[in-house]
Amino acid sequence: MSVADERAERLALQPLCNISPKSGLFTGTWESFKDIWARRQLLGLLVKREIRAKYKNSALGLLWSLIRPLVQLLIYYLVIGQFLRVGVNYPPFVIYIYSGLAIWSLFQEIVAMGTSSILANVGIVKKTRLPREIFPLASVGSALFNFAIQLVILIFLVLITSGFTAGINFFHLPLSILVVLVWGVALALLLAALNVYYRDIQYLTDVALMIGFYASPIIYPWPMVQSFLVDHFSATVSTIIQEIYLANPMTLSVMGMQRVLWNTNVDYSWPSYLGYRLLVALGVGLIALWLSQRVFAKLQRNFAQEI
Repeated sequence: MSVADERAERLALQPLCNISPKSGLFTGTWESFKDIWARRQLLGLLVKREIRAKYKNSALGLLWSLIRPLVQLLIYYLVIGQFLRVGVNYPPFVIYIYSGLAIWSLFQEIVAMGTSSILANVGIVKKTRLPREIFPLASVGSALFNFAIQLVILIFLVLITSGFTAGINFFHLPLSILVVLVWGVALALLLAALNVYYRDIQYLTDVALMIGFYASPIIYPWPMVQSFLVDHFSATVSTIIQEIYLANPMTLSVMGMQRVLWNTNVDYSWPSYLGYRLLVALGVGLIALWLSQRVFAKLQRNFAQEI
């Protein structure tokens, strides 16, 4: 008997095992979590690979993670803050903008990179049996690394300009970051799976992120939104639109960051119950994350064939 025949005979004696993820809403979720946790070292390696690949063969290296947001900050500060004179009424306007830009950049990077993460790892997806969720999660790790650098710079700017006076409102900072992470991962998982079947998803995502940026009070203050709605709509309609605007988790997260890091001496009108709104957004986001993971688990069974 040849070596090939012996190998074929041994393989025939091995029991078959189902490598597809379980489809149950609760049992499937727990099995997927255990599968991802068992490969946490691989996830760490993928995060390091994402970070290194982004700055490979670049002279400035990690500095590029700061250059783009700082250039954006300078443009918005000059155009919106100085030329259009918005910043005059809301000093220090540079902290106001940078707080929003930092948290938005985290969300944008998670969603944008997560959406294309499966197609960016075609070779591994086709040849290796592993939980495909680790590819969008690797994008999250890379985004968090860049956000940490920006947050350090932001805190330094706060200390040398106005200092911290958030007090009891300091809990808005970690809560805002948690909301962004939960919703970012939920969207990354869902869009990454859909992008395998419909390649237009990644382009639609770019457009949606561009719209989402201007739908959050990053380069303009929340009181300007209130004033516009009050001046152009009846009291009832204005209130309804304001609640719809505040239902956006990113709007709440941006304002949560600003409330902690932006210390201004002007009378600023924050939305009522901002902390409770963030908690609700976090709770709804956890449900969205769970559902997105189950959709991802359902769709990933045919990834290799579709790719």
